[in-house]
Amino acid sequence: MNLRNTSYRWIGIAALAASALLTGCTTVREVNSSVRSFSSLNAVPTPATYRLETLPSQQGQMNFPAIEAQAQHALAHVGLMRDDSRANLVVQISATARHGRDYASWPYYDPYWGPRWGMGMGMGFGRGMGFGFGGNMMMNSPPLEYYRAVSIVMRDIKTQQIVYETSAQRQDVWTDDAAMFGILFDAALTGFPKPPQGQRNVRTVIQPPEPKTPAAVPGATAAPVSPAPLTSPTPAKSAQ
Repeated sequence: MNLRNTSYRWIGIAALAASALLTGCTTVREVNSSVRSFSSLNAVPTPATYRLETLPSQQGQMNFPAIEAQAQHALAHVGLMRDDSRANLVVQISATARHGRDYASWPYYDPYWGPRWGMGMGMGFGRGMGFGFGGNMMMNSPPLEYYRAVSIVMRDIKTQQIVYETSAQRQDVWTDDAAMFGILFDAALTGFPKPPQGQRNVRTVIQPPEPKTPAAVPGATAAPVSPAPLTSPTPAKSAQ
């Protein structure tokens, strides 16, 4: 599958270089999302409640509950709480994921991977002979990249008019769907309820969590302790 969207032409190379610097969960990571938002809201509705409406195609999907949980978490970040019985907004969400190799962004890719050898020999009237031998090797294929996109649409429950529409997308070599969908939902809601209209870039900085220090036990002798497991990183957003 070829991903030939020119807006992502060099993102695979940059992401691959960045991933080489990220050793485990102990390094700061930056994720740049392409966000597009439109809003007719002047303020957060009161009460700030919504009802989540699922589409027929989403019902029964094995992975949709996890996506739904990520969306609700992001909505809570901007002060919206789910309350189906007294909602002011009707919220619809969607999420898309696919993967492929972006051959168009690798101009030096050679589909016929392998050595290229050449030899030459020449003779003249004098006592001389020439002999040459050379070769080159190209990359096998571009890295496997993952494209993910999310969208959120809000309608006024009384008028059924759309009052908020936003989406976010990202193409990366990162394989963690759960983490990426959460970042995208958060990025899509940046600036709620009055975000910059139209297209913009949102940068999310993921700080590594601090390792937990085991508490000292009175009377216990010091002994080597294995490092505590790291918790999920907490993202911080900034719009550009």
